[in-house]
Amino acid sequence: MKRTVKVSLVATLCAALLLAAGCGGAPSQPANQGGSNQPSGSQSPVSGSEAGGEKQVEIFSWWTGAGEAAGLEGLIKLFTEKHPDIEVINAAVAGGAGTNAKAVLASRMSGGNPPDTFQVHAGHELLDTWVAADKMEPLNFLYESEGWYDVFPKQLVEMMSKDGNVYSVAVNIHRGNVMFYNKKVFDENNLTPPTTFDEFFTVAEALKAKGITPLALGDKEPWTALHLFESVLLGVIGPEKYNGLFDGSVSWDDPGVREALETFKRMLQYVNDDHAARNWQDASQLVAQGKAAMNVMGDWAKGYFTTDLNLKGNVDFGWAPSWNTEGTFMVISDTFGLPKGIQHREATIEFLKVLGSREGQDVFNPLKGSIPARTDADVSKYDDYSKEAMQDWSTNELTPSIAHGSAASPGFSEKITQVITVFVTTGNVDQAVADLVAAAGAELK
Repeated sequence: MKRTVKVSLVATLCAALLLAAGCGGAPSQPANQGGSNQPSGSQSPVSGSEAGGEKQVEIFSWWTGAGEAAGLEGLIKLFTEKHPDIEVINAAVAGGAGTNAKAVLASRMSGGNPPDTFQVHAGHELLDTWVAADKMEPLNFLYESEGWYDVFPKQLVEMMSKDGNVYSVAVNIHRGNVMFYNKKVFDENNLTPPTTFDEFFTVAEALKAKGITPLALGDKEPWTALHLFESVLLGVIGPEKYNGLFDGSVSWDDPGVREALETFKRMLQYVNDDHAARNWQDASQLVAQGKAAMNVMGDWAKGYFTTDLNLKGNVDFGWAPSWNTEGTFMVISDTFGLPKGIQHREATIEFLKVLGSREGQDVFNPLKGSIPARTDADVSKYDDYSKEAMQDWSTNELTPSIAHGSAASPGFSEKITQVITVFVTTGNVDQAVADLVAAAGAELK
């Protein structure tokens, strides 16, 4: 069955994001609309503001934490070395693991004041929102001139493309289905890190008997519970059926979905009691401190462990694919595009060239904790975790993330988030299945 997604107006998205984030961003001066209708295969003349000497590029993101902020600053430093005449405005917005930034972005985009370029996840977060609303320029001309079709994986390019046009440049790849664990806790208790669900529950019982929280969770921000659930779902039904849930070929009342909810419900018996008061960093700290043994989180947690907490991989903490997902890589990719109507189009194009370059990605990703989207990176610049992830990225079957915008439209993802948030409290499997089926029925046809 072919999948089509109902597209909401940008104004509707803006209102939803503002409500969810509890903050807004009023537009400042209207943007210069020059250069917004250039064909995808050519570059326009320099806009008036750039020709007049005001050479700037505003980079909008939610990268304010230690590792991610360091990565962005490293990228900016490289860009300014190459383009000392262009001023870089770092317009990062903190808070809510990106929720606050997305709310501000929605307000600016709907108000006619787009940033020159902004962070957006590859997949439906990009395509069903800004591309569907005709807010982005195609970047085919850059992929051709920079040779990017040869160095970015085809499947990743497809996640950023619609109707033959590619709309953003991927700067990194994160893996969502990772189980991090405290090596000392496992060594001292003569336990082996689990790779299957059966092994997890056996190990969890042993840890619980010793007064150690088996699994850390911090779902003060609801996306983290969904992040855990989507890894469980992938582990139960496998990548083919998981992908089928989003193209309409697999129903959300499939027995595997019910089994995943039952497994998730059982797993929640082994998380920290104060999970609703903690965020993902707090949960990671529990693992770092040995108060909890394991945590399922995207591999930005590796950057948090090493940059913020000064831990050493394979010494203080270890990692493995989340249970039953060996051979599958859940993809999360941060990308940047070229909005229509921006003031500094030519300067932004130069920034995108640096962002997509091998040099740029090898500066950014070792600091961020992610791996490069390009396939020709200098492997010597990366740590043990990243080298393993790069190998898996090139050989594993790929699946998209619900929690991070690549698997489903923003509206569908929000509905699934709400279902899982309620489920964490109630544990009502029948209701959760019914609500997931209803959500799919409203978004897929």
